[in-house]
Amino acid sequence: MAGTVITVELPHSVIQEVKFAWTASAGGAADATTLEAYSGRVLECVVIPGATPPTGLFDVAITDGNSVDVLHGLGANCSNAATIVLMAGLGAVANSPLTLAVTAAGSAKTGTVILHLGV
Repeated sequence: MAGTVITVELPHSVIQEVKFAWTASAGGAADATTLEAYSGRVLECVVIPGATPPTGLFDVAITDGNSVDVLHGLGANCSNAATIVLMAGLGAVANSPLTLAVTAAGSAKTGTVILHLGV
């Protein structure tokens, strides 16, 4: 993959937040892994198209240290025109770093993914 991702982590609160602001590579992908390990249930994931919107139906996955997508596939085929909030059927994390993978977004396209976890 590649691309550029700026990660902001708030791991030490009741509601933990990880914010990934990404710019896709020429191949339309971006990825990054958190520095902190997280534990808790995934409460929601917010996917926000950027100022240079991604290609329609781009994909977002967030995997734990066991390579399990904590979004359970719900980040597939995201809108490039509207913010979406994923909530139903999300997983849990047990003391693990998290890896964002954005694919099929288009060259140099941008967006933000915000993940909230609860203890």
